[in-house]
Amino acid sequence: MKKHIENNYEFIALAVIAVLLLFNQYQLSKLSFSSGPLDISNILPAGIPAVYGAELSISYDGVSASNPSLADQTITAMSQFDRSINLQGEDLQRYIAIVSQISCEYCCGAESIIFKDGKAACGCAHSQAMRGLAKYVIKNHPTEFTNDEVLEELGKWKTLFFPGVMAQKAAVLKQKGIELNYINLGSNKYRGIETGASSSGGGGMVGGC
Repeated sequence: MKKHIENNYEFIALAVIAVLLLFNQYQLSKLSFSSGPLDISNILPAGIPAVYGAELSISYDGVSASNPSLADQTITAMSQFDRSINLQGEDLQRYIAIVSQISCEYCCGAESIIFKDGKAACGCAHSQAMRGLAKYVIKNHPTEFTNDEVLEELGKWKTLFFPGVMAQKAAVLKQKGIELNYINLGSNKYRGIETGASSSGGGGMVGGC
């Protein structure tokens, strides 16, 4: 009888721990996925991305001009999924809908990092990383991210890849009264709004192109 009671207590304790872990993960994801206005004084995301960051052992802090080797490692970690994941059906259509909204214009002049059929339109490392991350999230966490949240994540990484020119773009967005968030900053929505940015040679690019 005593052993049975102890087992019940252990089960309850484990259940409580599981609920707390899920709650904490939910809270972290809400913080990480917030698409509210940014502070122009610090547009670079920091810390470990919710949901996929720990799984892939990557951090926003890993992409920095102060540590080129770690930046390349982080980009490579995401890029591998561009080659290894082959989306089909609804997943592919969702991928196209999201990823067609972002480009790597500071490396090349392509309209998007994918063509209309979802195939790669740019072969640079940054594009591979963004495509790979989108594929990974859509395949492995289909219900934990909305389309806008996936696009926002890509915008965060793009901001890290091109911090100089993205800071310039952020200043222009603010000057024009446009809400400063990672979708407005990183997607094609306001592409080219920053004067001369496309010819700036990368604007302090981090990682290989």
